[in-house]
Amino acid sequence: MSKISEQEFNQLEANLRVAHELNCSRLLCPMPVIKTQNALKELAQGDILKVICTDPGTMADIPTWSRINDIEVLGYAEMADHSIQFLLKK
Repeated sequence: MSKISEQEFNQLEANLRVAHELNCSRLLCPMPVIKTQNALKELAQGDILKVICTDPGTMADIPTWSRINDIEVLGYAEMADHSIQFLLKK
């Protein structure tokens, strides 16, 4: 899944049951990816993880890491508060 609008992201999130939310605000590479990886280890197969970041590099890093590790990116968006939010399915 590629980048979507904030409105599309909010609609997508409203239709999902998010198992866990991970706040990686103010963390720089590689910490958002490392914390995402660690959080996903704790979730069951099929669970949804919402990740909130502020490092613009995560727009490339998290989708790339997800593809390599067979994690589905359901969607991600740049929000009005300048955060970048991801919905990932284990």
